[in-house]
Amino acid sequence: MIKVGIIGSTGYAGGELVRILTGHREAEIVWYGSRSYIDQKYASVYQNMFQLVDARCMDDNMEELAKQADVIFTATPQGLCASLVNEEILSQTKIIDLSADFRIKDVAVYEKWYNLEHKSPQFIEEAVYGLCEINREDVKKARLVANPGCYTTCSILTAYPLAKEGIIDMKTLIVDAKSGTSGAGRGAKVPNLYCEVNENMKAYGVASHRHTPEIEEQLSYASGEEVVINFTPHLVPMNRGILATEYASLKKDVTYEEVKAIYDKYYKDEKFVRVLDEGVYPETKWVEGSNYVDINFKIDPRTNRIIMMGAIDNLVKGAAGQAVQNMNLMFGLDEAEGLNLVPMFP
Repeated sequence: MIKVGIIGSTGYAGGELVRILTGHREAEIVWYGSRSYIDQKYASVYQNMFQLVDARCMDDNMEELAKQADVIFTATPQGLCASLVNEEILSQTKIIDLSADFRIKDVAVYEKWYNLEHKSPQFIEEAVYGLCEINREDVKKARLVANPGCYTTCSILTAYPLAKEGIIDMKTLIVDAKSGTSGAGRGAKVPNLYCEVNENMKAYGVASHRHTPEIEEQLSYASGEEVVINFTPHLVPMNRGILATEYASLKKDVTYEEVKAIYDKYYKDEKFVRVLDEGVYPETKWVEGSNYVDINFKIDPRTNRIIMMGAIDNLVKGAAGQAVQNMNLMFGLDEAEGLNLVPMFP
């Protein structure tokens, strides 16, 4: 059994890690870390775990945890993992960081967008960007994985095949995305109160959202050119889900069949990427509670653009599910272990 420690187990992503790993046949959670609820029963924080989890919450002592766990998930705010990790810890255990601390390879870009001083830049180069469908072989060998952001997972996978094949003009790429409120975390914030969110929809982080450089960096690797995008996220009144709608000009005339063949080239053997049938477009409801990403596209010959669409559950494929997928790869397990989650409906 893989012994697992979770720092930040009482946030939404941490809670989802617990839910998924509780059904994982090869993993055992040995540490439920939480600064806010130290020594409190985990099931009193998440009552859905009543009689399923008997453990109490512990602190974020990563040095002690590294002695007990084969892998540590850090589902924490930006900056915490970077402030705790060191060579001694990485020599004893593997780390999958759900924050942005090791996602961006340029430390100056990270510090600019996150307004934080990076506390362990010496590990940035080593860290593997944990988008399994793209970096699978590197993840298998990693001891430190940077779990991608939720918006980024959806946005990158939706455009990746066309960026890789040079079909779209990357200078024209626009990403318009909507997310449920769980993406903002479990902390009490006025903008996330029921009366603020219900019956409302709003753009936020306009031209400044922190996932922007992450999307740009990964699509730059894919396309072989520097990518600068417009990315506009929106908050919508639902618990879970992200829908990304992306627009780009085509470099040449293509047919539906040609574009579909490109998507199939990259994704037909991917367990968790579903390229939908022609004319069927992604909906968040059809991936809710699952590790799937649904993708489709529409060519608009009138404007010479292509419209690409992707949908994920932000807490599963956008966070905890992808983290478990990374763990499975790192330990040589079936990549889908613990993740055969049928989407919930309604």
